This record gives sequence, C-alpha cells and structure tokens, in this order.
Amino acid sequence: MRIYNWVHGCLIILLMQLCFNIGNAQRYSSLQFENETLKLKGVGSFYVGGEQEEQTALDLGGYSTPGSVTVHQMYVNFMIPKKRKHKASVVMIHGMNLSGKTYETVPDGSMGWYEYFVRKGFATYTVDQVGAGRSGFNQKAYNQVQAGKTSAGVQQIFHRISDDNSWINFRFGLKNGDAVAHAQYDKATATEFSKQSIPFSLFGLPDPNPNYLNLSTLAKDLKAVVLMSHSQSGSFPIETALLDAQGIQAIIMLEPGGMGDNYNDQQVAKLKDIPVLVLFGDYLTNETGLPGHSWQDYYEGWQRFTNRLEAAGGTARTLKLTDLGFKGNSHMLMQDRNNQQIADYLIKWITENTE
Repeated sequence: MRIYNWVHGCLIILLMQLCFNIGNAQRYSSLQFENETLKLKGVGSFYVGGEQEEQTALDLGGYSTPGSVTVHQMYVNFMIPKKRKHKASVVMIHGMNLSGKTYETVPDGSMGWYEYFVRKGFATYTVDQVGAGRSGFNQKAYNQVQAGKTSAGVQQIFHRISDDNSWINFRFGLKNGDAVAHAQYDKATATEFSKQSIPFSLFGLPDPNPNYLNLSTLAKDLKAVVLMSHSQSGSFPIETALLDAQGIQAIIMLEPGGMGDNYNDQQVAKLKDIPVLVLFGDYLTNETGLPGHSWQDYYEGWQRFTNRLEAAGGTARTLKLTDLGFKGNSHMLMQDRNNQQIADYLIKWITENTE
C-alpha cells in the first residue's frame, strides 16, 4: 500500500508538472505592465488598399448571393502618443507565418515594440500582410476546387513552420534541444511563441505583390514613415520605395530573407537617398533545418547590397547585433530579453537619419 501511494503520488506530481508546462502560457495575470500611464492621442485600426471583385455564390461558399467582395486589402493597427517626439511614424511589418502580433506583447508577457515605440514618442503602426491575419485571404479558388469546378493544382499551398524547426531555424537553440549560449530568447515561453504561427500562403498573391502598393499608399497618407520589415517581408520596404518613394524617410530591415543581389544599378541609384539599416542577430552560421536556407548567406547578400548603396552615395549599413555588443540574439530579436536595448539603438538611428 505504501508503494502504491508513493507511485500514485509521483504520478500526480508528474501530471501536475506536465500540466504546468502546458499551461505555462501567456495569460492576463502573467502580463507585465508599466507604472507610467500610456497617454494616447488616438488608438484604432483601418484598412489600406484592396479592390472589388465579382464572385459567384459558389465562389462565396454557397451561403451568400452573388456579388462583389474586397480582396487584397491590408489591415493596419495604430497608436499615436499624446505628445509626439518624432515627425516620422514607424510602420512595422511581420514575416512569414506571423502577423502584426510579432510586435505586440512579447511571449514572456513583457511590453513589445508596438507599445515601446509609442512610449518613446513615435506614432506606430503594425500591419497584417495581405492574405494573412486580419487582412484575410481570397477564398475563391478553394471553394471552386471543393465544388469540383477546378483542379486542386490552382490552390496555393498554406505553409506552417513546426515548433521543432522554429527552435533551430530561428536560433532559439540547438538541434539537441539546448538553448544557444547567452540565449536572449526565453526558452520557457517558446511554446507561447508557437501560438503566433499561423497558416501562410507565401506565393498566393498576384504580381506585383499588393503589399507594396498598400504600403506605398500608407506611406503617402502618413507623409513621413520608417518602414520596418522582418524576415520574409525583408525586401518589402525596398520594393515599396522602388514603386514610389514618396513619404518613406528611412528603411529598417530585421533579418531579411533573400540576398539583395537582384537590384540593378539604376534601382540602387533610385534608393540611395533613403537611409537603410539592415540588422541581424547572433549565430548566423547555425543549422536551419531547411535545405538551402542560410542566415549567414542572407547577411552577406544584404551586406553587398548596402555596400552598393554606400558606393552610390547613400547612407546604408548591414550589421550584426554582435557588432554592437549584443550576444545571443535570435531571429525574433524584437521578442528577445534585450529587445528594448535593441529598440533604443534603432530609435537613435532613426533620430539621426530622419527629419
């Protein structure tokens, strides 16, 4: 009986530990609030862009009557501080399988960049890319396939990234499950980060990508913006500026994908009057778990790009956070423990390079 009670007790403790680990998630009681009141002139959301498209009842899923719907719109969330200290607004763009949540409350419950930049006097805007999050996506092709009107080949694949791959690809840790040395990403909240990953159709948009036009429309409307991109959206500010540079005062690219080698000399000349900062974290040579995917290659490619901008007379740099004395930063550097110190560096750079 004593052995039974001991085993039973151990099982209960183990079950409680498992439940705790599963339940070690972000909840209201775990959030960390600032003592100083956040004073705002305004907070809200709106949509940019989009076009009307006529769809049949089948396209709409069989519930509604035929008619027009809006597709390719971009959701924009904003906060404007009561006392602005900077003329330029900051527009934050998320990466693949993510949404504007990237810049909101950090998985450990602390304040994200969306609020931090507002507290530092910036009007701040976060967007959901066209086809992602609250921007929605065009369901037409999927309903046509489901009804047998078209083949499944017309559907775009929705991608997800497993937690296992995020762990190594985003450089939270190593393949064996250990955290990287000096890790800035909180291992205890990696499970919470998993909830931010959403289905994402990387190749399901028309050409040219409507995100570029929508960001251009937003920049012109706001009149003075810093476009800040991350990962898959890395080149969005560049493509937007090439489309129309009006309103774009500076560009910040956080761990952008791609190489930056596909721009010709004429395009580089067009971009040279816009200050550009490209920033990467630590451990870029680590295994990513994805064939042909190398953060070190991306770093070197964008370094070549900013060198070309500098040679053309522009203000441009590609840096590793280790160059600035920061160690252990992940791909999600805006969610790392030292994210506010990184934000302070960016704010200093914005202040020095915009009107």
